[in-house]
Amino acid sequence: MKLYEHEAVELFRRFGIPVPQSVVASSPEEAKRAVEQLGGAGVLKSQVLVGGRGKAGGIRVVSSTEEAETVAKELLSMTIRGERVRRLLVAERVNIARELYLSFTIDRSNWGHVMLASSMGGVDIEEIAARHPDKVLRVAIDPLVGVRDYHLRKVAAFLEIPNELMNDVVVTVRGLYSLYSELGCELAEINPLALTQDNRLLALDAKVIIDDNLARVKGLSLERERDLEEAAREMGFSYVELDGNIGVICNGAGLTMATMDLVKHYGGRPANFLDIGGGADARRVESAVNLLLSKGSVKVVFVNVLGGITRCDEVANGLVKSLRGSRRNVKLVVRLVGTREEEGQRILRENGYEYYRSMEEAARRVVELAKEA
Repeated sequence: MKLYEHEAVELFRRFGIPVPQSVVASSPEEAKRAVEQLGGAGVLKSQVLVGGRGKAGGIRVVSSTEEAETVAKELLSMTIRGERVRRLLVAERVNIARELYLSFTIDRSNWGHVMLASSMGGVDIEEIAARHPDKVLRVAIDPLVGVRDYHLRKVAAFLEIPNELMNDVVVTVRGLYSLYSELGCELAEINPLALTQDNRLLALDAKVIIDDNLARVKGLSLERERDLEEAAREMGFSYVELDGNIGVICNGAGLTMATMDLVKHYGGRPANFLDIGGGADARRVESAVNLLLSKGSVKVVFVNVLGGITRCDEVANGLVKSLRGSRRNVKLVVRLVGTREEEGQRILRENGYEYYRSMEEAARRVVELAKEA
């Protein structure tokens, strides 16, 4: 479960992590009043659950209440990677001396946790690790022991934080780890962690992803809309949200994983993992497609089904019905093999949809269509 930034900021405050002053705004008028409260200047940050909002123009600095109202109107009319901007986090402007990075996440290879730190904040940690591996500190954290004093000294030295701010390091690192461990998080991240010109350590951005199976958040008002993962669970699907533009629907976890790998191999970006399971009928297939079509970033739907107890004609009927009833012009590529495949292919052919018997050919075609879109 991904949290909006303003929700993560509320958690940061709860765990004592220093953050700038901020106010949530849902209208240009509210944004104007918020900037006035913050002294006449601020940063307007679009509240969406997708990445890349800064590059998409979803974060803007304003220098007056009038500018705040104008910019807020623009931001609240935006759609970023398929997600409509409905709220803004209006935060105080901070004079930054250096931008750092700090996070805790799961280290599956060592059955534990890992603290990541970098002197190159404001950039995705994957990009930093790929281009500047020497700029990333990895500290294994034993969940039975937690964060120790030597961990704090190590990260402070690596980030070259002045000795007089050691107490801020203790508060920030211990607070972030407490949040991460107590709430059952998959990720708790500060990017950037700012060393300010007036010698403070502030978390300028908050990212929290909580394991749905371990969620322990109490007393936090989550205002987010019901996400697709929650909707998929209610439908009985195995679904994982990703950030690509190619929707993937398969029957079977192994086949779904292989299909996603093949899409990546040919240069595409899967938008999701969606396993409809065995024996899916037309109604279940229709529900799966409708679910994906509700995700604005999906430009092409790739259906890869091996029909055993799942009948290919049922799959085809579900696909046709869902796309006929949709207002979105989304391309469909189908690889359909197995029980009643001739009938399924006939249904698709008569309705003008592409189908393949080769998984590789289908994957290449779907990547081509996604790039064109």
